[in-house]
Amino acid sequence: MADVADPKATHEATPALRSQSEVIAFVVMAVALVIAPAFAYPVFLMKALCFALFACAFNLLIGYVGLLSFGHALFFGWASYVGAHAAKVWGLPPELAIVSGAAAAGALGLIVGALAIRRQGIYFAMITLALAQMMFFFAVQAPFTHGEDGIQAVPRGKLLGFIDLADQTNMYFTVLVIFLGCFLLIYRIINSPFGEVLKAIRENEPRAISLGYKTERYKLVAFVLSATFAGVAGATKALVFQLASLTDVDWPMSGEVILMTLVGGLGTLFGPVAGAFFVVTLENYLTTIGQWVFVVQGAIFVGCVLLLRRGIIGELARALRIKL
Repeated sequence: MADVADPKATHEATPALRSQSEVIAFVVMAVALVIAPAFAYPVFLMKALCFALFACAFNLLIGYVGLLSFGHALFFGWASYVGAHAAKVWGLPPELAIVSGAAAAGALGLIVGALAIRRQGIYFAMITLALAQMMFFFAVQAPFTHGEDGIQAVPRGKLLGFIDLADQTNMYFTVLVIFLGCFLLIYRIINSPFGEVLKAIRENEPRAISLGYKTERYKLVAFVLSATFAGVAGATKALVFQLASLTDVDWPMSGEVILMTLVGGLGTLFGPVAGAFFVVTLENYLTTIGQWVFVVQGAIFVGCVLLLRRGIIGELARALRIKL
């Protein structure tokens, strides 16, 4: 019949519609972030962007491979230390300091991933937590980290030799470009043939193995990529606040990035960004209540698990019937 839709045409239109919704969402996000300094403090926005990138890196691992890491603060924190040390002691320009931190995180990701991916489920999670805590205690004792004092007065320097990052506006747009660039790169990874294999491993690893894929290699590469992006976020944060401290490498930081990802929407592209901004905003306005902020975060976590199983963006995408 003429009025019956062609199933093949409908099937082919669906990916295009999804891609269009993602492009629109990205443009809206980018425009909002460009004009955001007119309505909010740049330092607050830069902190939120660093944690948004950290959450996107974590989501790459748990949302698209199905691997839950309890020790991702290891890569975030140690990249912060290496980036700060490179900028302050080695005198490297900011771009090379960030690259140094990301490279250190990637190297740690390779070592930790090679050990952890041999196990699955809670065993994988506990191995990452144990290794992260081991490196935390090393950070307490290592001379170059300065223990509880951290690395302070980290110089921001001049980006590419002429952009003075001491200016807050220059620093903000530098962080924004880093975030958007890494976000697009993560998007490309997710939607590449490599990303499709990662999703297959998440859904049914034995079947992926039966199709001939070396799943451990794919998981290791995904782990290293996730660690590297987390390292970029950590090194950038060290330049923003001109400080690298034990807070960035301690286990509560790993729990915080899990909360951001779940609140925003696990396995969604924009969910970690929304979750990071939500949690950072919450912490910013609840600083006056001290340690009670953790109680509030716990209540939000429980509420999200019970009421918003797909997270903020996941539920929004489901309501609008689009992919985000």
